[in-house]
Amino acid sequence: MKLAEYLHFLSYTKTLEELWDAHCRQMAEYGFDRLLYGHTKYRTETSLGDPEDFVILTNHEKPYLDGFLRDGLYFHAPMLKWALHNEGAASWNIAQETVTDGTMTAQERAVLEFNKSQGVVAGYTVSFTSVSMRSKGAISLSAGGATSQDEVDSLWEEHGDDILLMNNVAHLKILTLPYHAPNRALTKRQREALQWVGDGKTTQDIALLMGLTAATVEKHLRLAREALSVETTAQAVLKAALQNQMFIMEA
Repeated sequence: MKLAEYLHFLSYTKTLEELWDAHCRQMAEYGFDRLLYGHTKYRTETSLGDPEDFVILTNHEKPYLDGFLRDGLYFHAPMLKWALHNEGAASWNIAQETVTDGTMTAQERAVLEFNKSQGVVAGYTVSFTSVSMRSKGAISLSAGGATSQDEVDSLWEEHGDDILLMNNVAHLKILTLPYHAPNRALTKRQREALQWVGDGKTTQDIALLMGLTAATVEKHLRLAREALSVETTAQAVLKAALQNQMFIMEA
């Protein structure tokens, strides 16, 4: 799709699955055949938060994901380090420069060696603008085949502004769509009970509104807390809201 056509599509898509499938195909048209998008709303000074709470979208193969994500290599990735302190787009030449000037750590070098073994050697990273110190989002765009970093840089010189705009708009759209890990999805009843709590209703009020007993309402709220891995119902309301699991319109 051309730029205007794609932005129009992003504006009206209603599911994360539909958006991500289209975005992967759109980026592939520019030679970026493997993408890794990540976003957290629970960042602290020393942590990106619980990995279970990350929004992760990718079309990488399982062997790469097992090493980079599940084994925690991402935490030492040079381009992630760049993304946490910058906004905009950057060539992966940044990582190579730290090798040349001798500032790359052993842990960062291990990430580069792993990436090389998986054919992830040339690309760009986009770090999105954050409005909260707790949130951070970025996407890794990996070029396919035997494409060199010089070739990727030349492509970016020509099309980079459009690619950056597409990724920025896709990111903003992702933030509006429901996302949750499978083990943290709320049932319809749990979501409804939390929504009434968010509206300031008491347990007795909710029981009357939902046509349930107070004990059953308490059960739904307890299961919602367990699903979201929080201690209080207030925390559950906040977390469900941050994950766009409350007050949603069915697609």
